[in-house]
Amino acid sequence: MTEARASIINLDDGIFAIDTEYARPMQDASHLIVENGRAAFVDTGANNAVPLLLDALKRQNLAPADVDYLFLTHVHLDHAGGAGLLMRALPNAICVLHPRGAPHMIDPSRLIAGTEAVYGKKQAQEIYGVIEPIDEARIRIAGNDEWFDLNGRALQTIYTEGHAKHHYVLNDPQSRGVFTGDSFGVSYRELDTAAGPFIFPTTTPIDFDPDAAHVAYDRIMACDPAHVYLTHYSKVADLDRLVSDLHSGIDAFRFMALDAEQSEDRLQQLRRCIFGYLAERLAQHGYDGDEDAMWAVLSIDVDLNAQGLDVWLKRREKSTIANS
Repeated sequence: MTEARASIINLDDGIFAIDTEYARPMQDASHLIVENGRAAFVDTGANNAVPLLLDALKRQNLAPADVDYLFLTHVHLDHAGGAGLLMRALPNAICVLHPRGAPHMIDPSRLIAGTEAVYGKKQAQEIYGVIEPIDEARIRIAGNDEWFDLNGRALQTIYTEGHAKHHYVLNDPQSRGVFTGDSFGVSYRELDTAAGPFIFPTTTPIDFDPDAAHVAYDRIMACDPAHVYLTHYSKVADLDRLVSDLHSGIDAFRFMALDAEQSEDRLQQLRRCIFGYLAERLAQHGYDGDEDAMWAVLSIDVDLNAQGLDVWLKRREKSTIANS
């Protein structure tokens, strides 16, 4: 059997981006932080990424026993699906979770049910496999603005809602970076141009909150980062421009949702509007690929963002009825 061989990018400051090979190359990253012979992972990808993460560790001359922490920014399965399996291979690691996310990794049944509701049971099984639980004794609840010590390297968990209520980001002052999960949008390297990285918000079919997303962006920028490490996909800088684009994007998504609220084919209208908006912005950004090339990169996010906005509208409708 051929051993797993990870695609790794050395980002300096003891940080390595590992392609989890989730849906396509450079769609989903786990990050490895190494500090004087000790290590931490930030997010994992799905189960099939675990051999890749262990290979990345080995190639830094580290053993599984050298990992002290697994930081899960949130428990959506493209970020945490492989966490239970990985923890079985890391004898000394503690998994750091938001208090709202921890119960779902101790007992992943509701997480699995929610994923099957989005993808269907067969496809969810094909993508994620069996989601292994994590022993409660090996979980540490992250406090808001709490500091963790990785062999002398200070790392801070900061709660950020908007994408999910159980989300935190990990501030790393040593690198002047923040590991943002999905709280600072997504930016795929295939869409980079001479103008730099292209970024846009990401919603979720469960917890999307546009007001909280604006607050999350500002909380991240309050760390005064020089760059951020996105799960989708890795290191980007030019943050003043990018955060402005994210704020504008959230407002645009909100407008699209409200405009489609009474539509009979609301979900389809949202998909068309989101893709049209992103395609127009990409053209302005200097991207020279055609719509097929754009769709190949953006299709997953267009669909998930449309679902996220649709669920947000449904919550608004329920709230209006309850308060009437």
